[in-house]
Amino acid sequence: MDNPVSDKPRMATWKKVALGGAVLAVPCLLAVAGGAFYLVSRRQPVQDQALTNEARVNVLRLCGDVQSYRDEHGVFLVAGPVPQEMPRGGEAVPFEPDENLKKIGFDPGERVRYQYQVVVQETPLGEAEVTCYARGDLDGDGQVSVFSVLLDANGMTSPVKAEREEE
Repeated sequence: MDNPVSDKPRMATWKKVALGGAVLAVPCLLAVAGGAFYLVSRRQPVQDQALTNEARVNVLRLCGDVQSYRDEHGVFLVAGPVPQEMPRGGEAVPFEPDENLKKIGFDPGERVRYQYQVVVQETPLGEAEVTCYARGDLDGDGQVSVFSVLLDANGMTSPVKAEREEE
């Protein structure tokens, strides 16, 4: 005859509730963490990120072109700022390079949202040091975003430095 009561120990009710709570808590915590990550990573709207990427890419390209010119001709050239009037409000304006930007070969496209410039200074050791700039005012509030890359006498570039990136 079968015994209706099992010989196996049964889980206490409170253990079932705790296990069920843990099973539900893990997905909830993952959802909250995912939401927090999403909010932090979206500090800037997608369009603004694309526009600031223009500055990041072009300021690196500008310093690369400056270094290529130096490799070929032995000197750094000062150039810009171009366009003369800094673009405001995220509006793309025609890009017409000055003579030195033409020599360097810098071509960011027909229209830009940033002003580009190359500044050459002498270090305390007497070596040339170049700073390439991209400046703009995407939101038109008068606060200027500045992206810069430093190019040393050995041809090494710094990472892009951004000041007031979301402006």
